[in-house]
Amino acid sequence: MSTALPLALALLLDAAIGEPRWLWSRLPHPAVVMGRAVGRLDHALNRGPMQRLTGVAAVLVLGSGAIAMGQALSHLGPLVQILCAAILLAQRSLVQHVQAVADALRLSVGDARQAVAMIVSRDCSGMTDAQIARSAIESASENLSDGVIAPAFWFLLAGLPGLLLYKAINTADSMIGYRNERYARFGWAAARLDDVLNLIPARLTAAMIALLAGQLPHWADIARDARRHRSPNAGWPEAAMARALNLALAGPRSYDGQMQDLAWVNGTARRQIGAPEIDAAVAMLWRIWRLTLTGIAVLATAHLLTG
Repeated sequence: MSTALPLALALLLDAAIGEPRWLWSRLPHPAVVMGRAVGRLDHALNRGPMQRLTGVAAVLVLGSGAIAMGQALSHLGPLVQILCAAILLAQRSLVQHVQAVADALRLSVGDARQAVAMIVSRDCSGMTDAQIARSAIESASENLSDGVIAPAFWFLLAGLPGLLLYKAINTADSMIGYRNERYARFGWAAARLDDVLNLIPARLTAAMIALLAGQLPHWADIARDARRHRSPNAGWPEAAMARALNLALAGPRSYDGQMQDLAWVNGTARRQIGAPEIDAAVAMLWRIWRLTLTGIAVLATAHLLTG
């Protein structure tokens, strides 16, 4: 069976119900289960003089377990595949979290700081309106790739085994893929594999944003800004979104009380932004979702007609 039709139905289901609180307040979300697995591997293996090697072993254990689970679930039929894929896509939840920042910003800067702290890891306590808006839009751009396009891409290519592998490695990268004293060696394999798995989806996300915004003629500028980002992948959707909305993203920000002088993306564009620009980013998230759904539906229809 083609993966296109289950994926199209999963995209629709995720957009319709998102992550129902009544369900995940009673059961552990699969992402939580993956996080617990990463935590146990970290506790068991992140020690001694060979942390890079044990980090590779942790990724092999995690990845092989995810693939095996995906294969087992695939044998339970298309309905299970659709439900699992819908659970691991994040369109609706992403939109809700980003829109919450815009709604809070209309009330007060204090409310907005609390809302944006739910979706970014940087220091939020002293953020201005513009910094809050930039943070929300950057998170929307990066998570559009990580939470929607990449999972859809790997499900389309490799079914549930591909999707679960991607989500497991992405979860590991978010937990241990840091360049600090504890994880620089142990998290190396998770971070590098996550870079590889996101290589095509990040650029595909950027291309779709640029296409819908009429920015494909400026692709060279998008690519230039993307390469200035400290991540080899996150800069692509951010750079495309910055051009699409005609605003500047990134720039200096604080982590753990330390200000970091990071490069601007589309730095000559508007910097004084607020809730309306977040609204525009949310609208772009839905436009990308519709384009993705349309493409997947075309593939599903072609398979049905030729099958």
